[in-house]
Amino acid sequence: GTRYQQVKRALHAAVPDRLHAREKEMGIIRQFLQEHVCGRRPGSLYISGAPGTGKTACLSRVLLDCKDELARSKTIMVNCMSLSSPQSVFPAVAQELGLPSATSRDSVRRLEKQLTAQGPVVLLVLDELDQLESKGQDVLYTLFEWPRLPNSRLVLVGLANALDLTDRGLARLGARPAGSPQLLHFPPYTREQLTAILTDRLGQVDGDPVLDAAALQFCARKVSAVSGDARKALDICRRAVEVVELEVRSQTLLKPLPSGE
Repeated sequence: GTRYQQVKRALHAAVPDRLHAREKEMGIIRQFLQEHVCGRRPGSLYISGAPGTGKTACLSRVLLDCKDELARSKTIMVNCMSLSSPQSVFPAVAQELGLPSATSRDSVRRLEKQLTAQGPVVLLVLDELDQLESKGQDVLYTLFEWPRLPNSRLVLVGLANALDLTDRGLARLGARPAGSPQLLHFPPYTREQLTAILTDRLGQVDGDPVLDAAALQFCARKVSAVSGDARKALDICRRAVEVVELEVRSQTLLKPLPSGE
């Protein structure tokens, strides 16, 4: 039972110590943070990719690895899925900066004043950024304009599923020189990459493998053909282990007692 628990923990979709096939993307994120946060240069980065392609995991890994380098800055992370409306992102950020609560319009003015005053660099990470789309895209335009304000100390990183969000919803940003955010796209995982991810996770548990190599190949092939979603592949394998665990427990319970007992 303990062994099955260890395998299921290894297959959990947490942030791993190493992320396969994402070295290039992690390098770009690391370089961006070093140039803009450590170099005190305001700017924005837009990370796109389908669910399960490693966007949030890679950024979280880089933030952990660069924790000492980023210690002098203020990091704010907001999952936009948890917000009640696009406009509520402004009070949420204001609260993180210790500003008094106010309406979204007042929050925007106070935030702009705060982000252009003296102080440490503010790294604002907005996950599920496409939840902030609104009529006229006023919320997104406001956020991506902040790093370009005079004396701004904001570095903005947005993550979303949509590849064309900046082209479709933020076209006006590109009208100015160096106006558009830097773009980074995460492609779906291939069969080989998914196989490597599953093999690496299961290799963290000592002993004979619980899941057959052919089964991992089969899972990786099916998932890559549909979505390339690593979380889905991990979830399928974890469910398979749960099925095996239940079967083994059932067999143990039904096993006849030795004679004489």
